[in-house]
Amino acid sequence: AVILLAVFLAVISIKEIKSIGYVGKDTPIFNSITVNGKGEVISIPDIATFSFGVTETAKSVEEAQSKVTTKINNAIKALKDAEIEEKDIKTTSYNINPHYEYIDGVCIAGGSCRPGKSTLSGYDVSQTIQVKVRDLKKAGAIFSTIGSLNVQNVNNLTFSIDDIDEVKAEARDLAIENAKEKAKKLSKQLGVKLVRIASFYEPGDNLYQYREGMGGDIVSAKSISVVVPEIPTGEQKVISNVSITYEIR
Repeated sequence: AVILLAVFLAVISIKEIKSIGYVGKDTPIFNSITVNGKGEVISIPDIATFSFGVTETAKSVEEAQSKVTTKINNAIKALKDAEIEEKDIKTTSYNINPHYEYIDGVCIAGGSCRPGKSTLSGYDVSQTIQVKVRDLKKAGAIFSTIGSLNVQNVNNLTFSIDDIDEVKAEARDLAIENAKEKAKKLSKQLGVKLVRIASFYEPGDNLYQYREGMGGDIVSAKSISVVVPEIPTGEQKVISNVSITYEIR
């Protein structure tokens, strides 16, 4: 019994010593196959977003802020009148900067001139608002309305999917199923058996493609303030690519 116990402990010790070389390392799987899967989901955009801004210059910060606030409040009122919820109206930037003017130097008789200089003449205050429109039928009309309120930079009207994570998950599920089907077919062709999934890889983020029908570049809002534009939303394709490695025997 003592001899058997000694042999047993010796074998265990040898295995432990050999395993030291693999500490902190992944144990390589020599018998494996790797397959790629692709999943595509086409969805109709359900929200529209755009932005607009106001910039005013005045002698004092307070005066410039007052001018900006008046125009922004008028625009926000128009948005709320169009049933845009307050949670879908947000300020993305608010800036206050000194405004300088360059004054040329004065030349006197004899040809000598004093150098010009920049002097503080007031302050620039700017505010940018981003708007989310959930009723796409109103997007063109709201875009035009804001463009007629004497604000600047009414642009970037884009269409997207509000709950994009759900669409990503659906595309990933399809990609995984596609990879599994490929693995089953390949294992049958090779005459091997799939044991377990050894690794899973999803490179980067999901890909997005816009199909024909998207609005593309939008013309200036002021040029369409009289006639409400019809802006097609098109379709958005979300693509997921995955790679799965199987241990085989």
